[in-house]
Amino acid sequence: MSLQLFNPFSDLIFNDKICFLTGEELRGENEFITIFPEWVINNYNYRGKSFTMMDNVTQVKYEDLKLPCSTIAREAFLQLDLEIEEAFSKGYTGIKSLDEQRLFLWMGKFVYGILYLDLLLERKKMEKQNKKFDISPVLKKRFGLFHLMLQSLVHPFEFRGTPPWSISIVRLKYSKDIFNFRDSTVNLLFSLGVNGFGIIASLQDSGAVKEHYKELLDKIGTTVLHPIQFEELCAKFLYSNYLLQYPPKYKIEIEDSLVSVVSKPIDILDHRPLFGKWDENMFAQVLSGYWEVWGLTKNNIINFPNSPISFLENERTYELISPDTIELPF
Repeated sequence: MSLQLFNPFSDLIFNDKICFLTGEELRGENEFITIFPEWVINNYNYRGKSFTMMDNVTQVKYEDLKLPCSTIAREAFLQLDLEIEEAFSKGYTGIKSLDEQRLFLWMGKFVYGILYLDLLLERKKMEKQNKKFDISPVLKKRFGLFHLMLQSLVHPFEFRGTPPWSISIVRLKYSKDIFNFRDSTVNLLFSLGVNGFGIIASLQDSGAVKEHYKELLDKIGTTVLHPIQFEELCAKFLYSNYLLQYPPKYKIEIEDSLVSVVSKPIDILDHRPLFGKWDENMFAQVLSGYWEVWGLTKNNIINFPNSPISFLENERTYELISPDTIELPF
């Protein structure tokens, strides 16, 4: 019998009695897993602090961000957490040595887990108003594909061709005590600065965003970035992901117990490039959200008709700006 994969987006199945990953029915009282691993909560002083959900009203303590989870999935996630924790303890070299698919799965639990809880909140809100809960067909397809790939944690998968994700890792002036996490659930983006390295990931773009910034990433190489440079890079990934005009395409086949996922080339139309038109004013607005910790607002960042200021590249030579010349705290 061929393997049957769970797709919660076909009928919008979000139920605390069903495993969020596998769709298995849960019968026990404590069948759940936390989105933020215990070692992250303990090592970075998150216990007792609150996470703000997408509605910007609901706040949940980090240790209470939980997902209904079967025993098989929970054990697989706990093993994955052990691998990631060990890699994190070794800093940049440790995380660079990780298999990308394992890192994708670890980041994916954060992004999908928060998305799951946001959708659950929205459904309950709609039910109270006697309205039907639904999401667009485009999002159903995007999220459904993402969820399918997360099931490679517990089922045999092979990914062929370009990986479905963009993952970039850079050296960063961050101490072991900082865990600077950001996500954009709708866009399936993840970024993290911690222990001497930064990760930026677009989890469902077939590598398009990373390829778009190949020249810049090559310039960066093993340079230890100032945090403001890393945040600028994150803003570029976020905005470029938003500008993608073609959804990734995959050929997915299931034979016996093996799932094969092949990234298909994107057919670019003459009148419609891969990325939409870059708007400097809009990018400055995005960047201000990343730079607010340094007190930089949109008005500081852009002065029309000039381009937004950059701490990554010299606006005349396009050379990488040396982190040592940036006189801002980190």
